[in-house]
Amino acid sequence: MKIVVCIKQVPDTKNGVVFNPDGTLNRGAMDKVMNPDDKAGLEVALQIKEKTGAEITVVSMGIPDADTVIREAFAMGADKGVLITDRVLGGADTWATSSTIAAGIRNLDYDLIITGRQAIDGDTAQVGPQIAEHLGIPVISYAANVEVEGDYVKVDRQYDDRMHKLKVKMPCLVTALSETTTPRYMTPGGIFDAYDEKEVTVWGRADLKDLDDANIGLAGSPTKIAKASDKVRKGAGEKVNLDPTASVSYIMDKLTEKHVI
Repeated sequence: MKIVVCIKQVPDTKNGVVFNPDGTLNRGAMDKVMNPDDKAGLEVALQIKEKTGAEITVVSMGIPDADTVIREAFAMGADKGVLITDRVLGGADTWATSSTIAAGIRNLDYDLIITGRQAIDGDTAQVGPQIAEHLGIPVISYAANVEVEGDYVKVDRQYDDRMHKLKVKMPCLVTALSETTTPRYMTPGGIFDAYDEKEVTVWGRADLKDLDDANIGLAGSPTKIAKASDKVRKGAGEKVNLDPTASVSYIMDKLTEKHVI
């Protein structure tokens, strides 16, 4: 069995974000981590590997520095890694990103593709389902539990206040929730192998054969950014100095005014 896991290097927003003049993120200027939902998806794949002996290939699209999240995946237990990187692919929205990743996956053998539900830098939840659409395979999104049974995948899909139990024949794509599982830590031996024993395969635009130039990069992105900004900082708020009884009355009045009570 062959599993492809799509992972993304995303900005660590705890230290703020940096934008390019065109409104896109300056990813090279920020601290970066593996996207949480993608890490959960990788853990799902690793658990399947432990039960079935599956081979896991992680695929990431990004700047050359995204090599680090692929090596992190190696240290957790992934077998192979592919980094899709090329200047002409920069600035891609979900459509251009999914078109590019799907073209890369067409170069691979796969039974199951696992992506995260969404990335914390975009929060669109579009790329996974779009990859499935490009590849012409079924997709199950919002997976809270994933099991393999022969040629089928059984998934508990989170839906509002209930759970859907679905079964689909492979090949297919599943998008995983970060709450699906607790990702394992990298092992010391795994870290050593990730940097000294394993190689990341790097593909550029020339390696993606079934891909229209009209659907790549910033120019091939139908989504246009009207405005970009860092997260809004909250003000100091209103400060009052009252005795306990007056404070209770003040708070109750404010809650009534805001229609909280």
